[in-house]
Amino acid sequence: MRLCVFDFDSTLMDGETIDFLAKPLGLEEKVAEITEMAMRGELDFFESLITRVKLLEGLEEQEVDRICHNLPFMPGAKETIKTLKQKGIKVVVFSGGFRNATSYAREILGFDADFSNILHTKNGKLTGLVGGEMMFGFSKGDMLQRLQTILGVSPAQTMAIGDGANDASMFAHAEKKVAFCAKEILKRQANIIVDRKDLREILHYVE
Repeated sequence: MRLCVFDFDSTLMDGETIDFLAKPLGLEEKVAEITEMAMRGELDFFESLITRVKLLEGLEEQEVDRICHNLPFMPGAKETIKTLKQKGIKVVVFSGGFRNATSYAREILGFDADFSNILHTKNGKLTGLVGGEMMFGFSKGDMLQRLQTILGVSPAQTMAIGDGANDASMFAHAEKKVAFCAKEILKRQANIIVDRKDLREILHYVE
């Protein structure tokens, strides 16, 4: 194995970044409901992302960073990434969430790179607009193929780990498809299922 790709929200991080961001606006339940439907594959990921980010309009950029820098990581996240890297495996994060969270997490957890979305700001506040590398349901699979080409890594040398419907596109290009505390829609497409909330469990499947 030479490449390990993690989802971020509810995989490396215990929760959904956008739900945490909605809390100070009193919109946590509304946003969480849309998030849950998207992760179950009941809503188009792009449409759900646009809808949820629009609800965050007006939130202070400073507050966004404060929340994103205090997210709870999944048990075993740091140790698992350290072990993978010691084995010479590249560790990358693909997230339908936001760079404010994933780039900070990269500094703390030590993975090699993060690909995520950017919350647009103006005059220090969120505008309700979003753009980036992970906007669509197919984005993770598309980016994984490009990364494999750049690194000269085959699907047979790749492990992908996620929990929701938008992680399924990665599974088509990874021999080891790990559903971590995942929704049923993803479990059906996985060949490794981990239901214990401890990322160290995946190390049993790493050669």
